Amino acid sequence: MAVESFNNFIFRLEDENVKQAFKEVQEQHRENIDKLASYIQDIGGQPDENLGMKGKMGEMKLNMDLGSKTDTDEIIKKAIEGETKGVNMAEKVLRGNLDERSRDIAGEILQKDRNSIEKIKNLL
Repeated sequence: MAVESFNNFIFRLEDENVKQAFKEVQEQHRENIDKLASYIQDIGGQPDENLGMKGKMGEMKLNMDLGSKTDTDEIIKKAIEGETKGVNMAEKVLRGNLDERSRDIAGEILQKDRNSIEKIKNLL
């Protein structure tokens, strides 16, 4: 969902510096997705790369929350909120029953997401 959300944010942003920072965070999300999908395939699984109903509903809620306004601070705050929710979900996964390699990959992605939150916070 993060890549799609950042498409939405980037489309609405007018500040080029903020837009560039959001593009960098979005690229990091794409790299995380690729790494995770590759790992899932390597262990014999099939990654699910669709948003699903929950993701589509989240996107609809985001669009309603943002409305037609393009206030940069509001967009930044929504991005921080979304990233924080993602980190919280990843932390729950890390507390679950994972093998060492899965835990390492999830932890690496989690750290990159935490760094992204800090990067976005610095835009306020």
